[in-house]
Amino acid sequence: MGRTYIVEDAVEGYLTKQCEQKAVPITGLLIGQSSTQREYVVMATRTPQREESTASGGNSLDKEWVTEHARQVSRMLPGGLSVLGVFIVTDNDAKDTTTSLRQLVFAVENLISSERLWNSAEDDVSDRVVLHVNPKTRKTLCRTFDVKDPKSVAKPADWKYQSGVCSSWSTVSCCLSVDVLVPLPDKTTAAEETDKCLKEGLRGWAQQLEAAVCLINGRRLAADTELAGGQKRNTRQTYSAQLLITLDEQRLTDVFQRCGGSVSVRGAVYSTAYVHSNKPKARLAEKLLKRDTVSTVTTRAQMLLEELLTSGGASEGSSRDKHHREQFCLPHRVFCPVEASGPVCACDYHFSDEGLSEVIDRLKEMLDMDAAEKDLDTRRETPAESRDRDAADGPKVETTEALQSKRNYFGKRTFSVTPPNLFITSPQQPGKYLRGPRAAS
Repeated sequence: MGRTYIVEDAVEGYLTKQCEQKAVPITGLLIGQSSTQREYVVMATRTPQREESTASGGNSLDKEWVTEHARQVSRMLPGGLSVLGVFIVTDNDAKDTTTSLRQLVFAVENLISSERLWNSAEDDVSDRVVLHVNPKTRKTLCRTFDVKDPKSVAKPADWKYQSGVCSSWSTVSCCLSVDVLVPLPDKTTAAEETDKCLKEGLRGWAQQLEAAVCLINGRRLAADTELAGGQKRNTRQTYSAQLLITLDEQRLTDVFQRCGGSVSVRGAVYSTAYVHSNKPKARLAEKLLKRDTVSTVTTRAQMLLEELLTSGGASEGSSRDKHHREQFCLPHRVFCPVEASGPVCACDYHFSDEGLSEVIDRLKEMLDMDAAEKDLDTRRETPAESRDRDAADGPKVETTEALQSKRNYFGKRTFSVTPPNLFITSPQQPGKYLRGPRAAS
């Protein structure tokens, strides 16, 4: 028996809208959450049109363009949301597109997984969906492929529309202080080498985080404990979490090594994960929250280094001190609710030299979301310069209610943190030894 996909009604309307477009074929991504029992699809987004001068032309799929779109979208998905597969709107027979869609869904998964620094779990679902939609008959054909099996063949799957799929999903959030120091080898000057070293250093930190103790509403829950135990089911819940890395675990993964410079990521991040309402376990909430924490830190570092590569090493938000240490402000996280009902949001990363209009443009281009500035939630993370500006305004008298709203210790309050900075120290003392996370084996 094939897998079952429970799909938000808004996705049906979106696919119907794509069927009305004149330009075919139309390809896009299906976004949602996997579970061992069923899949939940909460949104779909078409791949942006490529410029005619570089398009492959004809009815062939532009695999490189779609996979790059999937990589960018994957960075904009908080914990609990992922790219579940792809769809195509075409009047070609479904049998004629099977091979192309199979190649596409494998390519998408390979590119997305190449950026992940967290380890896969035994209960992770490896099936990915391909949906064929005929624009004339509106008939859909849903099939899945096991992306862990190179010889996988198409399997039939059920595609069922339902309203309010994520309306009662729970939200688990936390604020985590990050302080990662990564030694750089002697004579490392190229941004490409810095990127490689930083990625390995963050992989070691991700291993520490994977072993961290997770407290949910101040309690360490057994892995098989039902998240909503003792509470009314199918109601939206919000949980506050803490991730605690033990000193023993930190010492086990730290290592002294010879270096000529260093790069460090220091600050705090806001992490969040959405958990389906079908009797979710504490194990799932912890796994999704930890993965979001790793992903949001690595995504910001990768985005900054990509900018440095394209700009030749210069950055608008950088500064250099007397110790030859260059500081870069990593982007802060901005959230925007999806059209479907419920607490689920997508996110983007906002650099200090950008306006919110650029965030809105990216949400439209990557996720086909029509957002306005009033829809953006910028309160979760506050750029350092905003805090400095507020402090310069002078002291303020705050009411008890205002002070209470800032507390997040085991409570269900809004987190507001200062996003991290990235520091690069030039190799001034060759042969110096520094301690940092052990590179993953």
